[in-house]
Amino acid sequence: MAKATYGIDAPGVVRNLLVFGAAGIAVPLVIAAVTGSPALARSMRSIAATGPGPFLALAGLLMLAYSLVGKFRHRDRMLAQIDWNGDERVLDVGTGRGLLAIGAARKLSTGRATGIDVWSGRDLSQNTARNAVENARREGVADRVDFLSQDARRLDFSDESFDVVLSNLCLHNIASAEDRARACSEIARVARRGGTVVLSDFQKTAEYARALSEAGLQVARSGPFLFDTFPPLRIITARKP
Repeated sequence: MAKATYGIDAPGVVRNLLVFGAAGIAVPLVIAAVTGSPALARSMRSIAATGPGPFLALAGLLMLAYSLVGKFRHRDRMLAQIDWNGDERVLDVGTGRGLLAIGAARKLSTGRATGIDVWSGRDLSQNTARNAVENARREGVADRVDFLSQDARRLDFSDESFDVVLSNLCLHNIASAEDRARACSEIARVARRGGTVVLSDFQKTAEYARALSEAGLQVARSGPFLFDTFPPLRIITARKP
């Protein structure tokens, strides 16, 4: 059976960083090769080595490395925040191609995972519900996971429906602070008493932590994970009393 594939995060950003980074290195080197001025050639070689090109290219490569390797480690790190029994009901907000929902489903026996998304191609390459369903089939958990089209700001679930709520690199895509707070409030609403919320993002995590705390959850926020995520991600773990 073919392996599940989980795409490239922010593919347009990765492409632009690599293209502009390569251009920032190549163009000065070409100028250095054709110029008749030794001083200009030295200046161009210096720009190629220390200008914006190498830094843009490095950022693109680090983002690509996260998509290919780092996000699997980060998924496992997030799932390790839960004391699994196997009977949990799990919600993954912004599931994409199902990475967290499927990872959670692999820990379930009688429980069930649900992944929701609006499936934007800007956020993840080939980001479709069909690909999430196919990944669940390839991972052998299709009988324990569902995928639904829903907006994080308006969850179509009853209060206290889920033992675990997960989300990674989703909420920053919501444009306004008011709507991000609404999404956090919805996440808190559908979490059961005694349940756990685990969110991760590279920005606005203090904002999410504050919104969850105001919703009555007990919140902890990690430091940035510098070695296998880029941009560096933080994890918020929140318990509903």
